[in-house]
Amino acid sequence: MSVDGCHGGGQAGRAAYRSPLAARYASPEMSFLFSDAHKFQTWRLLWLFLAEEEQKLGLPITDEQIEEMRRNLNNIDYDMAAEEEKRLRHDVMAHVHTFGHCCPKAAGIIHLGATSCYVGDNTDLITLKKAFDLLLPKVARVISRLADFATEHANLPTLGFTHFQPAQLTTVGKRCCLWIQDLCMDLERLTRARDDLRFRGVKGTTGTQASFLQLFEGDHQKVEELDRMVTERAGFQRAFIVTGQTYTRKVDVEVLSVLASLGASVHKICTDIRLLANLKELEEPFEKQQIGSSAMPYKRNPMRCERCCSLARHLMTLIVDPLQTASVQWLERTLDDSANRRLCLAEAFLTADTILNTLQNISEGLVVYPKVIERRIRQELPFMATENVIMAMVKAGGSRQDCHERIRVLSQEAAAVVKQEGGDNDLIARIQADPYFSPIHAQLEHLLDPSSFTGRAAQQVERFLKEEVQPLLKSYESQMDVKVELNL
Repeated sequence: MSVDGCHGGGQAGRAAYRSPLAARYASPEMSFLFSDAHKFQTWRLLWLFLAEEEQKLGLPITDEQIEEMRRNLNNIDYDMAAEEEKRLRHDVMAHVHTFGHCCPKAAGIIHLGATSCYVGDNTDLITLKKAFDLLLPKVARVISRLADFATEHANLPTLGFTHFQPAQLTTVGKRCCLWIQDLCMDLERLTRARDDLRFRGVKGTTGTQASFLQLFEGDHQKVEELDRMVTERAGFQRAFIVTGQTYTRKVDVEVLSVLASLGASVHKICTDIRLLANLKELEEPFEKQQIGSSAMPYKRNPMRCERCCSLARHLMTLIVDPLQTASVQWLERTLDDSANRRLCLAEAFLTADTILNTLQNISEGLVVYPKVIERRIRQELPFMATENVIMAMVKAGGSRQDCHERIRVLSQEAAAVVKQEGGDNDLIARIQADPYFSPIHAQLEHLLDPSSFTGRAAQQVERFLKEEVQPLLKSYESQMDVKVELNL
């Protein structure tokens, strides 16, 4: 049965699978980088670079041929290319023929001396570099938004958790700085990965440059100069000196490794926010007419954070693909890398793009509930304050051992009220009612001031943001005002 009848007019395209990343989540800019249009336009640009530099080095290529290629860079007949690929079973040669069809004078010198990986691998490297250029300011913007949040809440005491059990107090801003620190590490690693990218360059069939050495009649200097010139035209500082037919697939491992690490950071941040949302201390943005649950109208599910966690898990798993691919590249190369790389490289950057867009939206609208935080502190702080109470009693002339025993008994009684009766923590009321503690009754309010339990959290926030975060963001100052609009 045809599925077309299941859709209204103009909906036939919905009967085929489309990647949710490109169709639903990722930015148009990132989606374009991994599109056929960008790939094949870049192939033609690389063929133009090659012809222009070969001409400069003395090969018989005319200005007319160069100009013809330049005029037709974006004049791509995709239907013809598809038919040629079906006939030839070779995507690069299909596009050589298609380019030659609209450049008849230049047809004979297109792809001169090159192998398929000249356009394939070099285009991948250009795309990876551009993709990093899109991601880096997005990471910086998330860091900047979270830094503003950390500054605003640097002094707000909150209950710390270890093992998701109540621990000593920290501040909301200090906790946020833990998130920022991970993202700063990601920003530095992404920058290094981008800067470490090298061009494959002009290397020939098995990387020996034999075809170009023949073209230039044994002139090694001209072959090296061609490699350098094309590398520079493509926007790279360096090219690999040695390659097989492809650039080493270890490059893909390094690239996806830093993206997977970013995924881990985002997953941790968004999991923390989801836990705090359950505690009603912190929430992601929630639109005025947003529905949290189709069955339970009162719910405010952390759907943006859940989306980030879902996609981050996908991003983290993608590192397995290039690891396995790099490990099985026989000798100078084998083609079982091709289909895999088309999937994992694009998916990794589209996924990273999506989670950063979503995380920026989250970080721009985080909502804090100080009264809820204060209530939870009141529930737990009396137990944490017992050491301060003991020290105050000793200073007032009491015995540490006697005081410890009285506090132990009262603490267990208060804990029973909380755990067995579901009541509030009344330890302080018990201490106030016990004549033994009368020497420090007047000090209890001071001893229970939450700000006295946060240590240097606020000072750490200020120093961390000033010394580590602000310098890291300086080069992105002109890109900070960009807003993101989530598709869904």
